[in-house]
Amino acid sequence: MEDILQKIIRTKEQELEQFYAPKPSLREALLRSETGIIAEFKRRSPSKGWIKEEGRADIIPLSYQQNGAAALSILTDEQYFGGCDDYIRQARKSGVTLPILYKNFVIDEAQLYAAALCGASAVLLIAACLSKEDCKRLIDKAHQLGLETLLEMHSKQEFEYTEFGPDICGINNRNLGSFVTDVENSFRLAELLPKDAVKVSESGISDPATVKALRQAGFQGFLIGENFMKTPDPGQALHDFITHL
Repeated sequence: MEDILQKIIRTKEQELEQFYAPKPSLREALLRSETGIIAEFKRRSPSKGWIKEEGRADIIPLSYQQNGAAALSILTDEQYFGGCDDYIRQARKSGVTLPILYKNFVIDEAQLYAAALCGASAVLLIAACLSKEDCKRLIDKAHQLGLETLLEMHSKQEFEYTEFGPDICGINNRNLGSFVTDVENSFRLAELLPKDAVKVSESGISDPATVKALRQAGFQGFLIGENFMKTPDPGQALHDFITHL
């Protein structure tokens, strides 16, 4: 008869392989990609309510991958965005091999361990949520865990945070206090970012022409979620979007 304890330990070792396995690089994926689209799995928004309550993490992220996404972003905040860490696990189990951004309001190292354990490649760090000391500490810890960091900024006052070496610099077009969105924010701030930074424009992008203009302004990545998630078939919506780039 098989030793049950040994069977359990083998299972635990298999589960931990995800933690220690090298993660696909979000930064490199954006530099290589012709589209740069980070397609987001986002079921809910604090300002819009449910966008796709029935959205399944074992279907939509894989469909994004099959339809040309450069990388994925998966919301893991439960209360305000209807997400959870397990959605990343479900996406990985469904066959997703693209880099996945762990998108949450990360304020503690425990969340970095959670991101690594569920199979994320990178974590979002929001300058507006963090002191400079905490931002540096979280970037350093993320790198120790093999995770890349996307540092999100909304104003030029937050650009001081780039001194801590994030892998990717994001400009959020949405004010997280008012949730007002203005894509012009990316154009205003693009030239102020470090010249060698991999730049991502986040939120409010709904037109392929906007992506073309942002790329001309120096952006390599474009995080798009609601524009796809509000459609009957988000993967097909991504495909149609890409055909117009």
